[in-house]
Amino acid sequence: MTASRTARERVRAELTREITDIARRQLATEGAGGLSLRAVAREMGMVSSAIYRYFPSRDDLLTALIVDGYNALGEAVEQADSACPRHDFSGRWLAACHAVREWAVTHPHEYALIYGSPVPGYQAPQDTIPARVRDVAAYGRIVSDAWEAGAIAPPSGEGPEGLEPDAGSFRELMPGVPDAVIWQAVSAWTALYGWVSFEVFGQFNNVIENRRTTFEHAMRLAAATMGLAQ
Repeated sequence: MTASRTARERVRAELTREITDIARRQLATEGAGGLSLRAVAREMGMVSSAIYRYFPSRDDLLTALIVDGYNALGEAVEQADSACPRHDFSGRWLAACHAVREWAVTHPHEYALIYGSPVPGYQAPQDTIPARVRDVAAYGRIVSDAWEAGAIAPPSGEGPEGLEPDAGSFRELMPGVPDAVIWQAVSAWTALYGWVSFEVFGQFNNVIENRRTTFEHAMRLAAATMGLAQ
């Protein structure tokens, strides 16, 4: 019975992987709004009712693709960070930034799914959160480690009033870091995803050609924004 159950689980895992692979290809041609379980079933040669045993609705399939995307991006950032010396905070930051850009330009449709326009009628469930914060948690570790080591310049002030409640959303990711530094870090992360999104969505077409070098310069400026020593 155990061997039989394991075989069934393996077949289910393989079919689930095939479904999500086809769905990712569909994202490239139809966009997230055009994702169709029936179309996926046709390509697999399955009756449409069979695919619902794996994904009861289009939203369930979208959720799986979103979780996969966040996990893939998070893993890329984590690996880039871990490949750097722990006390090379600037190097860790730049490595993480390049990991985001490289993943995004290699997987533009998956990037668009997680950082593009919301899909009409879709509401991401809570179980997407652990995957969604993997990349941010990696940045938070860099900031926390740099602050603890004295590699981030103390802010000149306490920052604007009234932001304390919102800073609470990030304190768990950057324990021990003052709110003013948290906001400097958030500004840097926003710059990171702004630059990546402009490139992925074509805003730099016919404007910037040497994009990797320009991107690194921008990320060094972003590091300076959060007070990180170069």
